[in-house]
Amino acid sequence: MPYMMVGVLVAGLWQGESANLLMPVQVGVFVAVLPVVAVTGLFLPVRSVAVNAAQGLLGAHVEVPPRQARRSWQERRRTTAWFTLHLAIGGVVSGCTLAVVPFTLFTLALPVTGQTTPVLGYTVTPGWPAVLWALIGLATLVALVALAAGSGELLTRLAPVLLGPTPAERLAAAEEHARTLAARNRLARELHDSVGHALSVVTLQAAAAGRVLDRDPDTARTALAAIEHSARAALEDLDHVLGVLREDDRREDARSGGHPGESRSDDGRPGDGRGPQATLADLDGLVAASGADVRQEVGDLSGVPALVSREAYRILQEALTNAIKHGHGPVRLAAAVQGDELRLEVANRAGPHGPRPGGGRGVPGMRERVRLLHGDLEAGSAGAGWQVTVRLPLRSST
Repeated sequence: MPYMMVGVLVAGLWQGESANLLMPVQVGVFVAVLPVVAVTGLFLPVRSVAVNAAQGLLGAHVEVPPRQARRSWQERRRTTAWFTLHLAIGGVVSGCTLAVVPFTLFTLALPVTGQTTPVLGYTVTPGWPAVLWALIGLATLVALVALAAGSGELLTRLAPVLLGPTPAERLAAAEEHARTLAARNRLARELHDSVGHALSVVTLQAAAAGRVLDRDPDTARTALAAIEHSARAALEDLDHVLGVLREDDRREDARSGGHPGESRSDDGRPGDGRGPQATLADLDGLVAASGADVRQEVGDLSGVPALVSREAYRILQEALTNAIKHGHGPVRLAAAVQGDELRLEVANRAGPHGPRPGGGRGVPGMRERVRLLHGDLEAGSAGAGWQVTVRLPLRSST
């Protein structure tokens, strides 16, 4: 109606007549304002209003499109098509309603009045002609109901097509979902590696403390201190992961130079901004907390990139955990840069029941980390023991 009112006003001024906003709807004015409607839908953010109208008034099931920083022209064109079609059909049905309902009431009164009455240029006399016009009025009303119902059905079918996500928006949503799954998988790996290692250390130290508690209290206290440290670290990691998962929804609209809901670490990976992650520089702390007899052969690792250093630390952590769980005797841990590669190796003798790689997520998790860095991993029996050998390129080949 605002469009029509403006159109009638302009038409009246153009003809040099006083504007009458209550004049009947003119077809020319109606057609003339449709391009203005289209421009409105093209540049104004009417999509959310249209989606709410389609869902609330038509009962259409419209998939809510993902929120985008900027509107694409594809979305603008689809929204414009719906907006223009919606108002065009609505204008036609509204105009017909304003005309047909009074017309039907008028024709129904013709047989009752018993007077000769002009109707649409025809003279209607009392009797059967008046009854015929009453039936015509009823038929027109039925046609109006059918027109309104058909128009609503048409708009209901078109709403999901024109107001739903565009192919580009669906692709963006799929990519965002993939990033979310990748982030959750990464958190699962972090939790498995850190907590699994901590529990292995706790088990080892608790067994050692139990054996020497009576004859060597100092060693037992040292083992108990290691248990406390490992358990606290595991609880911190667990709280860290759960906190990140809880904050996912609250970060949905955040922008930090990347995707919604993500912060970035110094190498551009999704992170949580809670502080630096462990790297190869923390190997001494990892070995000391393990409580195992570890013989380190560590070269100069200062030139290892931050991303490779973090992933290498987690790989060594998991390999050391497997060595503690499934082997016995001293563990050999080697890490050195050779050319453009980082070489890692963890090995020890097999346990009393032979080497047992286990059926958990340890080795698959290490393989996934190595694959993401385009490296190689070998894990399996080596003579009478178990050995993990990893090669990681220091620089991307792309």
